[in-house]
Amino acid sequence: MSDALLQNSFYIGNVFNFILYGVELMLYFSTMQAYLEKKSEHRPSDKFYMIFSTIILFLITIFVATQSFLGQEMWIINTGYPGGALAYFVAHVSAWYQTMGSVASILLQLMTDALLIHRCFTVWRGSYRVLFVPCCLWLLSLVFGILDLITSGSPNGDFYEGLAARVGLVYFSLTIGLNVITTCLICGRIIFYARHMQNHLGLEVSKAYFTTVAIVVESALPYTLFGIAFLVSFGLHSDTSILFLSLYGMFTCISPQMLILRVVRRRAWSTETAQPTALVFATHSAAAPFTTSETETGSSVV
Repeated sequence: MSDALLQNSFYIGNVFNFILYGVELMLYFSTMQAYLEKKSEHRPSDKFYMIFSTIILFLITIFVATQSFLGQEMWIINTGYPGGALAYFVAHVSAWYQTMGSVASILLQLMTDALLIHRCFTVWRGSYRVLFVPCCLWLLSLVFGILDLITSGSPNGDFYEGLAARVGLVYFSLTIGLNVITTCLICGRIIFYARHMQNHLGLEVSKAYFTTVAIVVESALPYTLFGIAFLVSFGLHSDTSILFLSLYGMFTCISPQMLILRVVRRRAWSTETAQPTALVFATHSAAAPFTTSETETGSSVV
């Protein structure tokens, strides 16, 4: 490990943790506000999404707190530790609070991946065929996530070295592979219907229903991209992997929260979006001039 590069990466990662944690809080309270404003339109799934949002906020809070606590211990409280900050980091990377942070992180990843699988099922209009590979990867990631916690949390365990690092590489390869598959499936489906509507109903109607924001949020694209960046750096044993781990961990919470906010605002993709009735509705909307309310109705189908 390079002392300077590791410490700088860890420090910058902690800074981004706090910035993105503020973003997550804003999204969470926006979701709750949208939920309370639609009391008369509540769906049975809305309460589930509120509970889901609260749990992932609690888990990401644990992750941010444990990362910042390690930084405080390493740079402020134990400045005179023999061997310096790097030696302290290596000696305490498997401390109980770090293991607690890892448990929270893995639970958060499993919950987010399960939500992505559910959204993939929704976008593909209830097709069980597309779920087989993602579900298998999710079950394997559950097994290797538990193994990763055991190996990295054991005495003298090191998340970045030895057996724990090899198990961790398998775990992250599985979960990020699942992210890539579900993201591609969701993006591909939305783009397919966007082009279908563009060919039959025109570019303007297509833009009202299928936007770049819809594709990025529905597919949890930032979560997948930061996951790939972390996996590459971790596989290359780069000290920058701790920075990408922080970004990946934060978007494990932010991406599903953005998606849930769209669901609560009735702007997320539903199983009826690509139904023939939805296309008929779009045709009527295209024939009539758009008013503010019509535009909002159109975007709510995305």
